[in-house]
Amino acid sequence: MSALDITHFVENLERGGLERVVIELIRAQRERGHHCRVICLFQHGKLAPELQAQGIDVQAVGKQAGFDFGAVGRARRLLLRHPRTVLHTHNGMSNYYAGLASWRLPLLRRVNTYHSMPPERASGRAEWLYRTSLRHTDVLAAVSELARRRFVEQGVTTRGQLVTVPNGIQLERFAPADRERHAWLAAELGAPPDALLLGTVGRLHPAKDQANLIRAFTTVGHAQPRARLVLVGDGALRLELEQLAAAGGMAGRIHFLGDRDDVAGLLRGLDLFVLSSRTEGYSMALLEACASALPIVATDVGGNSEIVREGINGRLVRAEDSAALAQGIIDVLAVPERLPEMGRAGREWVMGRGSFRAMADAYDGLYRPA
Repeated sequence: MSALDITHFVENLERGGLERVVIELIRAQRERGHHCRVICLFQHGKLAPELQAQGIDVQAVGKQAGFDFGAVGRARRLLLRHPRTVLHTHNGMSNYYAGLASWRLPLLRRVNTYHSMPPERASGRAEWLYRTSLRHTDVLAAVSELARRRFVEQGVTTRGQLVTVPNGIQLERFAPADRERHAWLAAELGAPPDALLLGTVGRLHPAKDQANLIRAFTTVGHAQPRARLVLVGDGALRLELEQLAAAGGMAGRIHFLGDRDDVAGLLRGLDLFVLSSRTEGYSMALLEACASALPIVATDVGGNSEIVREGINGRLVRAEDSAALAQGIIDVLAVPERLPEMGRAGREWVMGRGSFRAMADAYDGLYRPA
């Protein structure tokens, strides 16, 4: 296939699942011979240097609070340098700002990926702007089938396609959890070798609801004295969450590791992966946990039920319910002989369904007009 010119338009490149998808997608697209760049609506973000080090142009528009017409103009000047491009926007705000900035430009294709679950009731100016911008978008890609169905039920239309493109991961980066890595991680934490290591990965943000997980772990910790909780990721809520852990008497058994570049290695040291999110699109963290052959307890939100199959590779519980989350964890840990079996089931599933190559192939097809 011929090479394409592709411009990714994002809010920023801070640490997060969406941003990691964009970075990995650009790498795959470059390997296929495409020409790629990134426009950040706000600031560059901590992950931008990864792309810049590979010679990929990353520009920031510097949007200010409120509706910023200046940001539209600055984005348009950047787009005018490459008017015959595929414009791939990520989430709602990026789509309507990019739509205004690219008005009447001869773009090859306008593609938007919505990385979360659409709200049950669309209201407010931002949602109206997004839904309006979709009428001028060639493809809307939802990252889970549940999200796509909600768009259909709400009557959301584009001028072209409404499809599902699940996220994928670089499977070769992840290996099954093993006892040697478990011993290493326990030693790093100052935990005994026979500790039960529960872990989660994600920015410390209300949407991820680590507060709910910490409250649940207070119950789990009393039922399972060997249990430890590992939180990988950072964010504005860290101090508040550390205080919550201390208030529950679990400060010494809850470990905040901050941002890490060795997530794959850390996952290999866990016994159980837990995701406590209030909302999700199609969780990269769950895909990575599956690839690491970890049993999972997750909240039943967004596309999580498309990854975690009840009783097969994990357990789904109600969101924002610390008692339900605690009971789910206790129930899974109560049958230790099933943990390896559940982990293997998750890995087998993701090896067949969760590859990054499949995701990149799907976008390649959507970029090219029928």
